[in-house]
Amino acid sequence: LTEQAVAVAGGIIGGILLFVLLGITAYLLWKKFCHLCSYEKLINPVKTTNANAIFQDQANSEIQPKSTRSRSVPFIIPPTLHGRDWIHLTNEEQVQEDRDPYMTPQSGPRSSFHSLAGAYVVGTINPDLYKFPEDKSETDFPDGNIGRLWFSIEYEQESERLLVSLIKVRKLQPPADSCSPFVKIYLLPDERSYLQSKTKRKTLNPQFDENFVFQVSSKMLLQRTLKFLVYHVDKQKKHHLLGQVIFPLKNEALTEDNKLVIWRDLEKENLEPPSEHGDIQFSLSYNDYLGRLTVVVLRARGLKLQEESPAVGVYVKVSLMNHNKFIKSKKTATLLGTPNPVYNETFSFKAEQTELDTASLSLSVLQSIKGEKTLLLGRVVVGPFMYTRGKELEHWNEMISKPKELVKRWHALCHST
Repeated sequence: LTEQAVAVAGGIIGGILLFVLLGITAYLLWKKFCHLCSYEKLINPVKTTNANAIFQDQANSEIQPKSTRSRSVPFIIPPTLHGRDWIHLTNEEQVQEDRDPYMTPQSGPRSSFHSLAGAYVVGTINPDLYKFPEDKSETDFPDGNIGRLWFSIEYEQESERLLVSLIKVRKLQPPADSCSPFVKIYLLPDERSYLQSKTKRKTLNPQFDENFVFQVSSKMLLQRTLKFLVYHVDKQKKHHLLGQVIFPLKNEALTEDNKLVIWRDLEKENLEPPSEHGDIQFSLSYNDYLGRLTVVVLRARGLKLQEESPAVGVYVKVSLMNHNKFIKSKKTATLLGTPNPVYNETFSFKAEQTELDTASLSLSVLQSIKGEKTLLLGRVVVGPFMYTRGKELEHWNEMISKPKELVKRWHALCHST
């Protein structure tokens, strides 16, 4: 009897536990079903702005006086994209987070006014960031500038023609209030013939847009130099030279498919007659940080050639000395048959700042003829007080006082050693 009672009691307890377990399972399934059938309304983190408020802000900004900074343009999100989430970034910029790819825009036609009615501003766009860089050649004119000339050059190999286009001149400095400029163009070393532009009346900024042609062989092209002389015509029809540009062709890659547009600042012509043995013009610069002495051999004039013929070549030899001891020398290209060669070649020498009190530069102009001995046409030495006086010493001292700046001067050649 006792065993039967225990079995009945165990069956009842097991049935109760099974019923409780089934109830708990049914409750959990019901809760899960209710959760799946429900949805949670997402709250937009971005504060919406009424379109009228946007237009009001824009109107207020137009009434305020303009500041030096450029006004930014508002970047507006249309209402059709309002349901999407936006992540806040620095500088009031935001980027879209793609959390619901199945969201579709609202359908139905909407007017432009209604499309902005629920719009809000995400950020701004600065128009200055999308401007093209300014052409500094039109605006940056150094102190003492007497004008700037633009031209282009192109060479036709087959016909052996040099095409020169005179484009314009800007910021001329005439001797009188009015200015009527024109330009003469030479192809050096031939200084007897030239081509001339039309005269532009009463302007300091003439626009020429004229084309000129020089016949020159490809073998001699890199030996030639373009020379532009800008004149002013006064009321008495007298010509006044305003400035010149000298442009050697030897450093340019001239091809039919390569039209080079170039600008150069005008220089004043040296009106003094050349010295007995001729003159040489060069620039000096010293970089104290790099310990580098730079020489730019520009041109020579009035050279007394021993024999004037196309076979005669003239070059410049630049030598660095220290305590009258030779250190290093470099030389320019050889130009043929001209007493007024133009080089525009740059040379650099290593020289510590402590060596500038004992170093010097010697520039020798030499003439060479095939099969004959090289002749010295003239020489000039620049350096400290130990070696030089006068203009040569002034040039050296000015170079030291203006580090990293090119100091340009003319010097008379002499035969003394």
